Amino acid sequence: MSRSGPIDADFLFALFEVQRLLRLYADKQAAQYGLTRSQWAVLAKVDRTEGLKQTEVAELLEMQPITLTRLIDKLCDSGLLERRNDANDRRVNRLYLTKAARPLMTKLAALRAEIAATAFTGFTVPETHRLVEQLETIKDNVRDALQSANGATRTKERRYG
Repeated sequence: MSRSGPIDADFLFALFEVQRLLRLYADKQAAQYGLTRSQWAVLAKVDRTEGLKQTEVAELLEMQPITLTRLIDKLCDSGLLERRNDANDRRVNRLYLTKAARPLMTKLAALRAEIAATAFTGFTVPETHRLVEQLETIKDNVRDALQSANGATRTKERRYG
């Protein structure tokens, strides 16, 4: 990688390009199981926290509810996910993996590990942990900046609106 350009341009370009390539690779790998990366993401969220509302999954995945509904419809049709009525609110659907999805989730966990291993080829375990810690710090910094910007916007709106 060239070190001649400004670090901000190098950093952003590298980060965005890594994200793009990882998405393409994950799409290709998920396809072997008849899934898209987006469907895989829905299954993974539900697997981590079964019983989530569709709206909660949409928020967690930063996805429009209509887009998520289409994904969930396909996953339900394929027998991997099921909607169950909420005991307290009939308007709410909660999401659960089906028994048939369990073996697939085991395969997808192995696939996730394989993708990570591919990405981290040439790194030592401590280097990998350090990189993840650094990325978490960057994520926290950007999240804090967004929250500060949102707070300033809200304050300004209250003052002038």
